[in-house]
Amino acid sequence: MAKSNSAIDKILKFVKENKILFIDLKFMDFPGQWQHFTVPSTHFNANSFVDGYGFDGSSIRGWKPINESDMLIIPDPNTMFVDPFIEAPTISLTCDVYEPSTREKYSRCPRNIANKAESYLLSTGIADEVFFGPEAEFFIFDDVRFESTPNSSFYYVDSIEGRWNSARDENPNLGYKPRYKEGYFPVPPTDALMDLRNEMVINLMNCGIDVEAQHHEVASGGQCEIDLKFAPLVKAADQLLMFKYIVKNTAKKNGKSVTYMPKPIFGDNGSGMHVHTSLWKKGKPLFYGNGYAGLSDLALYFIGGLLKHAPSLLALTNPTTNSYKRLVPGFEAPVNLAYSQRNRSAAIRIPMYSNSPKSKRVEFRCPDASGNPYLGFSAILMAGLDGIINRIDPGEPLDKDIYDLAPEELKNVPSTPGSLDEALKALENDHAYLLKGDVFTEDVIETWIAYKRDKEVKPMALQPHPFEFGLYYDC
Repeated sequence: MAKSNSAIDKILKFVKENKILFIDLKFMDFPGQWQHFTVPSTHFNANSFVDGYGFDGSSIRGWKPINESDMLIIPDPNTMFVDPFIEAPTISLTCDVYEPSTREKYSRCPRNIANKAESYLLSTGIADEVFFGPEAEFFIFDDVRFESTPNSSFYYVDSIEGRWNSARDENPNLGYKPRYKEGYFPVPPTDALMDLRNEMVINLMNCGIDVEAQHHEVASGGQCEIDLKFAPLVKAADQLLMFKYIVKNTAKKNGKSVTYMPKPIFGDNGSGMHVHTSLWKKGKPLFYGNGYAGLSDLALYFIGGLLKHAPSLLALTNPTTNSYKRLVPGFEAPVNLAYSQRNRSAAIRIPMYSNSPKSKRVEFRCPDASGNPYLGFSAILMAGLDGIINRIDPGEPLDKDIYDLAPEELKNVPSTPGSLDEALKALENDHAYLLKGDVFTEDVIETWIAYKRDKEVKPMALQPHPFEFGLYYDC
């Protein structure tokens, strides 16, 4: 029988008092998409948080073979929200994945890996809390079409805001379309998405997510950002998935489409996800000190770990082939592995908005939101902890504009991998730091690399690209 639990009791009371008809059970697959199935509230009680619900694990990407397909999900009672997009009264619960035969958490469950990362942090004695504040950028489009067949391939995206539509007959075309790279951030009517972003924020707050700000982003064609308040690792990943779900569905209800694809538009800024991180112990911030940019030695070692492991780290924080269309030297993305205060051209920035010890944090600017936040955040923590444990010197800061450096200076600044395949090779050669505390396992690393190569890298390498026809058709 289930034990009494105040969070469970509150949920059961809420279901009864609000005549909730359905319980939507969400869990994370291996690559990074929320999955779900739904049960009537008549089949939901206190024992649901002990016995769980069975499902076919062989149908989930990167998981079980068909002869070992039975799996369990058990809901976390601290993750409830009322789903605003389902017509029938429905609550949502985020779940952990278990092996039914042993009743242990499944080793490839991304949320399990994130929980283990938090436990490993505690075991080191270095800190007792790690906070993550992701800034996920996205595009809002009005039309999206794409296809790849043996004899054709194309994509087409469009936005009422797109500068490329300045001459389109719109009956009438009112002309307010952000110039390329100038979408950050004029007021309406040039910013045509203010009301939609406000609706997204209202839905986020109604679901319990603390939103700090919303604004248009740099690119023309509907690029936006909504900033969430920092949270502990697992909660931050949970909330990022809620955020993506709520933003996408709010857009769909308004006849628009949202993508977190890093580089959907050529020639304008791509979408990143700058990740702010800080360590705390007994309620005190550990990154504040008397060193460079007001950092402690511990924070500088954390940066050292990030810079040392960045090539392999990016296989988890930038895990799509499209990620590396954004991370291209000489353009807007921070591909140079250096750190600096205020300088947004460095891969790691120390924000200087406030001198408060509590606000002292490290901003890792390479990641994007295309991947699995449980794995990405866990990997960032593990790289930083490795830097602290081994006292890895991050070297000298780089406060110059990296994009204006002379070639002889720039050649001494290492850069991010040039492709997903390069990042996977780096992960193959450098992942011992991820295995500490059994946070990641060899099986998880090997499966991740194999999945990405077989399902993404190799198919992309085999597919003719439309641009190649312009380059080579007349050869």
